[in-house]
Amino acid sequence: MNCRFCAAPLKDVFLDLGSAPPSNAYLDAAALRAPEAWFPLKLHTCTACRLVQVDEVQDHASIFSADYAYFSSYSRSWLAHAQAYVGLAVARLGLTPASWVVEIASNDGYLLQYVQTAGIPCLGVEPTRGTAEAARARGIETVQAFFGLAMARDLVAGRGQADLVVANNVLAHVPDLNDFVAGLAVVLAPGGTVTLEFPHLMQLVAQRQFDTVYHEHFSYFSLQTAVRVLAAHGLEVWDVEELPTHGGSLRLWASHAGRRDRGASVDALLSRELAAGMGQDDFYRGFQAAADAVKHDLLAFLLEQRRAGRRVAGYGAAAKGNTLLNYAGVRPDLLPYVADASPHKQGRYLPGSRIPVVDEGQLRADRPDIVLVLPWNLRAEISTQLDYIREWGGRFAAAVPRMELW
Repeated sequence: MNCRFCAAPLKDVFLDLGSAPPSNAYLDAAALRAPEAWFPLKLHTCTACRLVQVDEVQDHASIFSADYAYFSSYSRSWLAHAQAYVGLAVARLGLTPASWVVEIASNDGYLLQYVQTAGIPCLGVEPTRGTAEAARARGIETVQAFFGLAMARDLVAGRGQADLVVANNVLAHVPDLNDFVAGLAVVLAPGGTVTLEFPHLMQLVAQRQFDTVYHEHFSYFSLQTAVRVLAAHGLEVWDVEELPTHGGSLRLWASHAGRRDRGASVDALLSRELAAGMGQDDFYRGFQAAADAVKHDLLAFLLEQRRAGRRVAGYGAAAKGNTLLNYAGVRPDLLPYVADASPHKQGRYLPGSRIPVVDEGQLRADRPDIVLVLPWNLRAEISTQLDYIREWGGRFAAAVPRMELW
């Protein structure tokens, strides 16, 4: 296996989770009677460019299929995040009704709805049918396709170049990294800006967030590596923001090289990454032990609750939760069900563990002693939403970054 960015041979293992099913491949009842596909889930570190990455053991078109179950609009905090970003971008970049905004991996229109409300023409590019249809139902023009260099050229030929290109939580999802970033450079107008958001590898390691590893995340980025990847295609990062989303993300602001002066924020974070050891091999070689500690602590916790006769239910049928449950070997005997707000997941079963996904009403009916929050990045939102469990003495728990009960 060679690095998907610089093509150097990959030898160092960052994390080995054995094998797992695709984390968003939720099962219906009929599928429970059939075999389930599991694929190796091992990350490598490129010692040349420091890109952490998984091999494409499953074709990305199979992962992002027609029944892809992740719809962004079911998180209120994520909608608020998107709305705030649009307000910031419009003001900062001086966008007007004469501008054009393109979002790559636009999902169900969660963000472009705010661009549209601002009166700015926009287009979504989204490969999964269900989410693309949901966006169109909102009146948002959406092209159902995977984005890359060829598509970028077609867009420019038919529509011209974009003043703002938004790429939230998609850079990590593309197997052909160079083709994707080359496409960003082509579709971006000479004076335009591209913004990218992705989980920050430094935070992933510091907070033991191994559950964010799954097959549809092909790459994991530090700022130093992201800057290098963009620069290889003529894009220059001029600002970076550190965000709380997904346990710690970066938002990069970039333009064609030479268009803007690089801000102090970029050099400051690059220096912090180097101080954290991200330029050294040892930083990438100790993560396996951290992942195993989270796994062992979760199993010990669930077994302790079972022996004590306390009932534990899960909340949030998130992909990260599937990585955690499958690596720990948790099954319905320890976690009988997971409640979720999305009707696209309710009535189905988690891949691998085959734990049923139910409506939130099941929590009110069963009154569990503990609700295990699987999407820990939404801990505050979920704790507020489910605060009623306190009425019967219920408590919340989370396993990442460490086992905690509150």
